[in-house]
Amino acid sequence: MSKQIFHKDPEILNGTAVFCGTRVPIRILFEHLEAGDSLEIFLEDFPSVTREQATRLLEYALHQLTSENEAAA
Repeated sequence: MSKQIFHKDPEILNGTAVFCGTRVPIRILFEHLEAGDSLEIFLEDFPSVTREQATRLLEYALHQLTSENEAAA
């Protein structure tokens, strides 16, 4: 990945993982989706997060989860 999606900095929200260039924790995206909100609603609620950042995070999570599942099988 050439462009970082999220980062952790002890000076920003006590090291919570946030979308780069924002103070929006990545967990908020998953909380919105879990509550049944669409990606569009999340992006409207957090305009500092770009669609590219959100979709790349979801792709990253999917890759991490499927890679771990395949390794565990």
